[in-house]
Amino acid sequence: MEEVPVQYSRFLTREVTIGDVPMGGFNPIRIQSMTTTDTMDTLGTVEQTIRMVESGCEYVRITAPSMKEAENLASIKKELRLRGYNVPLVADIHFTPNAAEAAARIVEKVRVNPGNYADKKRFENIEYTDAAYQAELERIYKKFTPLVKICKEYGTAMRIGTNHGSLSDRIMSHYGDTPRGMVESAMEFIRMCEDLNYYNLVISMKASNTQVMVQAYRLLVDTMLKEGMNYPLHLGVTEAGDGEDGRIKSAVGIGTLLEDGLGDTIRVSLTEDPEFEAPVAKAMAMRYEKRAMDLYGKPLFKESKLHFSNPELPYKPFEYQRRATTAVQHIGDHHHPVVMLNVTQENLKDPYFLSAVGYNYSAGLDKYNMTDQACDLVYLGDQLPSFSFPGNLRQVYNYETWLSLKDKRNCHPLLSFEAYQKGEKDQLLNLILVDTNDSLKIDYSKIGPDAVLVLNTTELHGMAAQRETFIELIRKQVQVPVIIRRDYQGLSSDDLMLYAATDLGALLTDGMGDGVWINVNAEIPLSLVNATSFGILQATRTRISKTEYISCPSCGRTLFDLQETTQMIRSRTDHLKGIKIGIMGCIVNGPGEMADADYGYVGTGPDKITLYRGKEVVKKNVNSANALNDLIDLIKEDGNWTEVVSI
Repeated sequence: MEEVPVQYSRFLTREVTIGDVPMGGFNPIRIQSMTTTDTMDTLGTVEQTIRMVESGCEYVRITAPSMKEAENLASIKKELRLRGYNVPLVADIHFTPNAAEAAARIVEKVRVNPGNYADKKRFENIEYTDAAYQAELERIYKKFTPLVKICKEYGTAMRIGTNHGSLSDRIMSHYGDTPRGMVESAMEFIRMCEDLNYYNLVISMKASNTQVMVQAYRLLVDTMLKEGMNYPLHLGVTEAGDGEDGRIKSAVGIGTLLEDGLGDTIRVSLTEDPEFEAPVAKAMAMRYEKRAMDLYGKPLFKESKLHFSNPELPYKPFEYQRRATTAVQHIGDHHHPVVMLNVTQENLKDPYFLSAVGYNYSAGLDKYNMTDQACDLVYLGDQLPSFSFPGNLRQVYNYETWLSLKDKRNCHPLLSFEAYQKGEKDQLLNLILVDTNDSLKIDYSKIGPDAVLVLNTTELHGMAAQRETFIELIRKQVQVPVIIRRDYQGLSSDDLMLYAATDLGALLTDGMGDGVWINVNAEIPLSLVNATSFGILQATRTRISKTEYISCPSCGRTLFDLQETTQMIRSRTDHLKGIKIGIMGCIVNGPGEMADADYGYVGTGPDKITLYRGKEVVKKNVNSANALNDLIDLIKEDGNWTEVVSI
C-alpha cells in the first residue's frame, strides 16, 4: 500500500547551520540536552556541559531567563573553547526578548517560545475580532524583528519551540488548547521569519501528552508542506518524568514520529542529571540510522509524501480515534487494551512467580490479590502448571496442547488460521496467530465472533507492516480485535523499553490495537516485561493503571532539587491510580507545562511552593516543608485520596 511504506525513509528537511554541527538535510539525527546548573555558575555549567558532551550531546542548551544570564553565556563559551570543546550552545529564552537579542550575539542558536516571547499568558479567554487579531500580529512582528535581524547578522540559528501548556491567551482564544493551536502559534513566527528572509530555523511541538505531541508534529509537517516549507524538527516530550516511566513515555512520543520518518534532533527530558538523557536519545536515533540505508549504502529520504498526509487514509492521524471492534470476552470494543505475557520460561510449579505479573499469592489464605498492573492473559505454550491459576487470569496454550486438556475452563488456544477453519474451536476465545506477511491474504469473512487476531511481524520496519494490516482491516470494515505481538530477542532491558514503546506505542497512539504481547529472551525479568507493557498503555493514555507524574527535567531556573522532590512526592502518592501530578521547578514550567495535570507542585521562590488544582492556584508560597502535606490535603478535599491497602 503506497501511503504506508514498509521500508523506512526519512523526511528530507532543509539543512540548518548551527556552529560546526549542521542539522537537517542529509545529516544524522542530532542529540542534545539542557544544563541544570545556575547559568551564573560559570565553572559548574562548563563542567556539566563537558559531561554532557562526553555522554553524546551534540548541542547543549542553557537557560537565559534574564540579561545577566544571557551575558554570562560569553564566559561559559570562552571557558569551553579554552578547554577544547566546540559544542554549539543554545540559549533557552522565555518572556525576555532583550535576553534573546543579547544571547543571539554570543551562542550558535537561540530557542524562543511563541507562547510567551511577545504574548502574555494570564489564562484569560478574550474574544478577538479579525482586526484585533491582525493588530496583535503586527505588534508581535515589531517586537520579534530585532531578534531575527541579529540572528541573520551573526549567523545564529533559531528554534521556534511551541509548548502545549504555554500557548498564549490569543492563540487559546482563537484555536483552543489543541494541536492546531500549537501549529498556528509556530507558523505565525515562521511566516514572520520568512518575510524577513531568515530561514535558519528549527521547529518543535512539545507536550507532556504523547497523543497531543504526535498530532501536533504531524499537523505541523502537513501545514509546512502546503506552504512549501521543510524546516528540520526538534523532537521531545516535555516533563516525561524519571526512570522507566520517563524513558517509555519519551519513546512513545519521539519514537512514533521517528517511525514516520520525522525528526532531525532529539532531546529526551528526564528528571535526572542531563548526562543520562543523551544515551537514551542516542539509542533511539541509532535504530533509524541502521535502517536508513538502501542496498548501496545510500541514505533513504523522501522529499514530499508522508503517509499521514494522504486524504484517503481510513483512520485519523491528526486526532485519536480507536479502531472499531466487536468485543470477544474482555478484548476489544470499549474494553481497555489487554496485556498478554509469555511465562513458558518460569517455574510453573511455583505460584509465587505470578507476583511478577500482578498476582500476589497468599499461601495461608490460598488466594491471590490483584494489583493495578495485573496482566490479563499468559501464554504457557505446551507446559502445564501444577497449581490453580487465578480465576481471572486466562491461560493460552498451543493448539495441540489445548486440545489434549481435560479441563478447558479459562484455557484458550493459540492456533493458525488454517487450524481455526478446520479444527475444533473454543466456544469463548480463540487466538489466531498471523504474521504481517500473510495477514493481507486472509479471508476475514471466515473468522467468527469467538476469535482475536495475534498480529506478529518479522519485518525490519515492523510497526509500518503491522499498521498496513490495521489499515486493511479498517478499509474492509473487519472488526475482529487485534493483540499486537512483537519479539525482542537479544536486547538489553533499556533497549527493550525504548523499542517496544516505539513500536507498540506508535500503533496505540493511532487507535490501533486491543492488546499487547511483548516476547523476550529469558534474561529479561518477567516483572520488567509486565511493567513495560503497562507503561506503554499508560503513556499512550489507552489504559491508566498508576499515578502519572508530569515532572520537568530541571534547568538553571529550578528552585529545588527536582529528583529528590519527585521521589518524595511519588513515595506518598504513587497509589493514586489515574491521578496526574505536575512537579515543576519554576514558574516558567509551571501552570503552562503541567496544563494536563490534575494537581501541580511548582517552585515560586527559594523554599516556596505554589499548589495548583488544574490551572487554578490554590495556595501560594507554601513553605516547602509543609507543601507535600498540603498537596495531600488538597487531594483529600477533592475526594481523590485513597489509603494504601496492605496485602
